[in-house]
Amino acid sequence: MITIKQAAAEFLAKRRIAVTGVSRAPQTHAANAVYRRLRDRGYEVFAVNPNAAEAEGDRCHPDLKSIPGGVEAVVIGTRPEAAEDTVRECAALGIRHVWMHRLYGDGSVCEKAAAYGREHGITVIEGGCPLMFGPTADVGHRVMRLALTPARRLPKQVEAP
Repeated sequence: MITIKQAAAEFLAKRRIAVTGVSRAPQTHAANAVYRRLRDRGYEVFAVNPNAAEAEGDRCHPDLKSIPGGVEAVVIGTRPEAAEDTVRECAALGIRHVWMHRLYGDGSVCEKAAAYGREHGITVIEGGCPLMFGPTADVGHRVMRLALTPARRLPKQVEAP
């Protein structure tokens, strides 16, 4: 086990990150906020949405395997029921870092997908948001991090392979 801060630091040390669930309607999707912040902070970020050719002014990819050169990490910002297919694709592609976004409700967290990922050597962060940590954080997200930890919406520790 490693702390959430360690897991977040390892995740955010990756420079090529895909964000699934980036929408053409950005005002309603957390995935878009994550995508924009990572892009604005200098990450090479890739939008993934099989139903959109473009989002946030950038090309969307239908899946992870269609991203030229691949990625090192993935933020899952889709419904939980889509997370399992994404984690399976990560395992097949050798992607070893996954963050299932969650602020409220279930978010994108799928326990079955997380278990599959861990069984296949993937570090899976189940909950919270990458914008709560390190170079991507802002004051609002840091406050959310403090509020979500006691509510168990953000894990204190992450199982590392």
